[in-house]
Amino acid sequence: MNSIHKFGGSSLKNAANIKLVTKIISENKEDDMVIVFSAMGKVTNMLEEVVNSYFKKQKKVRNLLKKVRDFHISIASQLFNKNDKVFDEINNLIVEIEWVVDDAPTDNYSYYYDQIVAVGELLSTKIMSAFLYKNKIINHWTDIRDIIRTDDTYRNAKINWNDTMRLACKNLKSGIVVTQGFIGSTSENNTTTLGREGSDFTAAILAYCLSAKKVIIWKDVPGLMNADPAIFDQTQLFTHISYDEAIELAFFGAKVIHPKTIQPLKKKLIPLEIRSFYNSNENGTIISKISNQNMDVESYIVKENQILISISARDLTFIVENHISQIFSILSKNIVEVNLMQNSAVSFSVCVDNDKFKIPKTINELKSYFRVVYNDNLILYTIKNYNKRSLEKLINKNNIILQQKSRTTVQLIAQV
Repeated sequence: MNSIHKFGGSSLKNAANIKLVTKIISENKEDDMVIVFSAMGKVTNMLEEVVNSYFKKQKKVRNLLKKVRDFHISIASQLFNKNDKVFDEINNLIVEIEWVVDDAPTDNYSYYYDQIVAVGELLSTKIMSAFLYKNKIINHWTDIRDIIRTDDTYRNAKINWNDTMRLACKNLKSGIVVTQGFIGSTSENNTTTLGREGSDFTAAILAYCLSAKKVIIWKDVPGLMNADPAIFDQTQLFTHISYDEAIELAFFGAKVIHPKTIQPLKKKLIPLEIRSFYNSNENGTIISKISNQNMDVESYIVKENQILISISARDLTFIVENHISQIFSILSKNIVEVNLMQNSAVSFSVCVDNDKFKIPKTINELKSYFRVVYNDNLILYTIKNYNKRSLEKLINKNNIILQQKSRTTVQLIAQV
């Protein structure tokens, strides 16, 4: 396999972008390549609303689903004539969700989340495959659920690497393959998802299984930068960094790369390129074994919509190892990942993404055993290679409620 290309939701948010993506694919066309697509625009968020409404038994679920359908029909209407079969394919996929929401839920939220939200990727790839064909780019639409095999940890499924590699070699045809990111399937053919932003991970999985020569992730930014240019001034592009440097940035929450993406590529020394689909001729960032980048530059990583949960024993005794073990067991059970943690003699605090379904359930479960207080509407700032001046500047601009330092990294939690 020559290369794996991945395009995210922002690159497919409207007809103009889809035409631009098609141009990029035409210019980078190879005899053997896989193209991975995310759901279009904010469709994942729209389908999450459908799931939440369905579970709350709200009457608006059908209206929410209609918005999803209308969004795709509107884009398709700008790309195809009205008799094209792609419109039937869009309607058929929406009907599959209607069959689900017509019945009362009988399983847990995460199961239904995966069955419904995964349709976003199926919709986008049906449209993209058809439009590529229309532009004389012959391709094979492939259901990634026939290839990526996972366990049944819904919303954060774990890969069965042996089965996935076997199925990839068996089911992926030569030529240009169009497939979905983010989703997989259990051995019982139940749809699973790989965690939010998991489409990058899909590209890495396929690259590993097929021993691809490279992976290119097309973004709406120039590449991997030391800070978000929408938030900070005087940002710097990392042109060539190592796998380990990228893993560290991803671990702290750099939005451009999914944390799980780098590891399979590192194992087979497959280079990863991050390039802008708005400026496709620019080199962007290369992540490989060797770095020629000065990584002593300050890097700012911002995670919004955070909640700080502080946990203490009901009898005000010390928080010891068995308490912490129980806390992490509850967090793991609810698939809550910790972004920062801090403990004192009598309390243990974690900063996590404020998922509107996971977190209330997690807090209620923690309250069964502990005293729990929390602050929400927070931002987590991480500064790598910080200096005193920049740290003071950030502190003075924000209402800081927690600060944690190491030799090279500082993390700050700020109240919005």
